[in-house]
Order: sequence, then structure tokens, then C-alpha cells
Amino acid sequence: MSTNPDEFESLEAFVLRTGDKLRYGDTDRQGHVNNAVFATFLETGRVELLYNEALADQGAAFVIARLELDFLAEVNWPGEVEIGTAVLDVGRSSFKLFQKVFQDGKPVAQAVTVIVQMSESTRKSQPLSERARERLQELTGPALST
Repeated sequence: MSTNPDEFESLEAFVLRTGDKLRYGDTDRQGHVNNAVFATFLETGRVELLYNEALADQGAAFVIARLELDFLAEVNWPGEVEIGTAVLDVGRSSFKLFQKVFQDGKPVAQAVTVIVQMSESTRKSQPLSERARERLQELTGPALST
């Protein structure tokens, strides 16, 4: 099952949502939040999924195989950002996330990330457990309207 990123126009469309506080040290000489910090915002949303859901098998870990990040607008300090995270697709040993970062309700960045489960002993990909696959499938698609 695969989901279309175009379905996620607002933060409310995401089942998984979290936030991050901007720090003065995040800014660059132009006065806006440095582009490297956007990867940290994505990590905040990703880690909540990976660790709160306890998806990794024992003796396995998740690694990023690909990160595609689009900058949509600048982010300014002070303030906060909100991060929406959704599962786009689930494979045998990997899955694809779509994330969007918002400031004051406006989208400022979006990313597609491929995450692979890796055996910590062999350092090679390891198939996802059936439990992990089922939970990831539950997290595909936009949030249901209420």
C-alpha cells in the first residue's frame, strides 16, 4: 500500500504530529534558521515514530538510506515549528516516510525519507517483523476527518 504526499497539505492531515522550539543558536548570518537545522526537525518527528512505537526488532536498528528535503520557505526565530509525519510505503525491510514542517501553520519544508531496518551484528538489512509491518501500514494515509 502506498500513499500520495499530495494528501498532506496541512498539519491536521498527519496522524503523527510533534513540535520543536527554535533556538537562537539555530539562526545563521542571514537571520533565519539554518538549513542544516531542518534535518533536526525531521529527526524529532521520525524518532517519535521509531521509538514510541518500538518498531525495531531486538538486535536491529533503523538507519536512513535516503533523505530528500525540499525547502519551501524560510523559518525565523523566535518561535516553534510543528512536524507532521506519515508512512508513505512499507517494504520488506524498509519503509518510506513523508514529513512536512510548518511554522505558524505555513509549510516551510517537506521531506521523503527511506528508513531501513539493519541487523546490528551483520550491518545488513533485516526484514521488518510482521508486527512492525502491520503498525506501519496502520500509519499510512492522512488522518481521518472528524
